Amino acid sequence: MPILRIEHPVPDFDAWKKTFDSDPLDRKGSGVRRYRVMRPADDPNDAIVDLEFDSLSEAEALLEALHRLWGNAQGQGLIGAPQGRILEVVESIEL
Repeated sequence: MPILRIEHPVPDFDAWKKTFDSDPLDRKGSGVRRYRVMRPADDPNDAIVDLEFDSLSEAEALLEALHRLWGNAQGQGLIGAPQGRILEVVESIEL
């Protein structure tokens, strides 16, 4: 299961979250099976999102679409320098 991890500073988390919730790239239609939104306990203006997919090609396609979207979001001042990378789950255990 590939995971697309996105990290970026946000000047206003609530404004960023409202935009995220509007789902401008149609997460479900893009193959996202589940996602998590996180932020560091010591930095409320940093957003971290994990998007889980069934296939690597779906994760790569959404990352490409995100690069286009990020250009617009940065221009509007909603996010700082975003980073996205695709991770492979090697092991996952619930205790």
